[in-house]
Amino acid sequence: MSVLAVPNTLGFARLGLALSRKAVPRAVNRNRIKRLVRESFRSQQAQLGGIDVVVVGRRGLDQLENRDIRESLTKHWTRLSQRACKLSSSS
Repeated sequence: MSVLAVPNTLGFARLGLALSRKAVPRAVNRNRIKRLVRESFRSQQAQLGGIDVVVVGRRGLDQLENRDIRESLTKHWTRLSQRACKLSSSS
């Protein structure tokens, strides 16, 4: 999966999801991944600050186990929160 982010002026983080049928063919798997992403985002939202985040699904994402998806998302959120801190301290 790819995680894209841009700053916003709202002061809080927002989430967008882009999981296509081509990348994840079965609806049950798309919904499972969306639930995992939303849950992970909610737990980290306060640390992310004012950014808009879009999670883009890639082929093979549905083959990963829940644990692997959560670990990947945790790494993405950590990286984004570190960048957000650097941007806010340089302003």
